[in-house]
Amino acid sequence: MQSNDTSSHLPKTNQLSVLVAVILLAYAVTPFIKIPEQGFSLPLPGVVFDFKLDFSTIVSFLVAALAAFGMDWLLKSRPELEGGEAVQHLILPALLAWMIGFPLRTLEVGIQWWAVFTLGGLLLIIVFIAEYVVVDFSDRFYALATSALVAVSFAAFLFLSVAVRAAGFRLYVVLPVLFVSIGLVSLRTLYLRLDRRWRFTWAILIGLVVGQFTIGFHYLPVAPLNYGLLLLGPAYVLISFAGQYEEKQYQQWFWIEPALVFLTLWMLGLTIKL
Repeated sequence: MQSNDTSSHLPKTNQLSVLVAVILLAYAVTPFIKIPEQGFSLPLPGVVFDFKLDFSTIVSFLVAALAAFGMDWLLKSRPELEGGEAVQHLILPALLAWMIGFPLRTLEVGIQWWAVFTLGGLLLIIVFIAEYVVVDFSDRFYALATSALVAVSFAAFLFLSVAVRAAGFRLYVVLPVLFVSIGLVSLRTLYLRLDRRWRFTWAILIGLVVGQFTIGFHYLPVAPLNYGLLLLGPAYVLISFAGQYEEKQYQQWFWIEPALVFLTLWMLGLTIKL
């Protein structure tokens, strides 16, 4: 029988292991199932958008739904949750589970594929545990779990940016994918930072600004990792500024930390060669 202290900050091991195993199993068997992709077009005045739907894309969306329902399943043991309060804890697990599918379907099964697969599994475990912890403000691991969720959120956006660039998707696919992703990352990050207050306006504004950078960099000869770093820079600055603005902490030197992070990311993005 688990002690109250243990159950207060960690989900049940058997539930967590089953959830992560099912998600990873879905991705593990996907490369070995060959189903012809289906193409469809969306005709609009003056332009026709062509889309392709394959089995791996369907799996990514199903896995995202599974991660959301699985997170809700884990949270059933938290008495602190009431009504629909669990919704905010489902965003990042679903988003991360969906993001993992992008690089996995563009890579051939090999060392790189397994590295991404393993990293994705570890990030999922961290997110499930951290989301379980941040339900309770008084939990002794609350600050650590919050920091982990914010860090994983930014890492996931970088992960996705690199993946969509490497896949060579058209702009009309890349733009909504990154807009929605950074919008959800902003929404969750600000929610955690601002004592559980939603800031939808900031999330939309940040998504629009990062979208402009996405358009600007799309047609430049930028490598995938550089592309991701160049997008992560303004995303981090905008989220940091929004948080400090809402907290009324914008003092004389408030801009130094986000400016240093921005410069570091852009220096890496402009100079790193892979």
